Amino acid sequence: MEERITTSGVAENKGLFLVAKRLPGGPLSEKWEFVGGKNRWGESVEETLRREWMEELNLSVDVKEHLLDTEFIYNNTHFTLVCHRVEITGGDIKLSVHQDYKWVDKKGLCELEFGDSDSTIKDWIISNL
Repeated sequence: MEERITTSGVAENKGLFLVAKRLPGGPLSEKWEFVGGKNRWGESVEETLRREWMEELNLSVDVKEHLLDTEFIYNNTHFTLVCHRVEITGGDIKLSVHQDYKWVDKKGLCELEFGDSDSTIKDWIISNL
């Protein structure tokens, strides 16, 4: 079984967390997520997060502390999802693979439908941040 690293970044501002809703189609169709994506060969986790946030939201981020890892299997590939806190440092949001975004508090996170791996992150945030 192939093994891959994927990433997720948690941006928080005054108790609100930035989440984005995927476009229809694909495995995360119309689900909410914390922005990130698959690591490319030779990239560090930090480089992946900076690239993905720029590609998906047009935002520059500084990668901060590691929050958690979770694992899942998709299409016969074992993924380790590495989650870090990120700080937005620039840019204006322009959506490319999402149809919507919003800043929500912990209660708001509970009201949104996330994919399985992002649900793990959501639950961790509610319990630990």
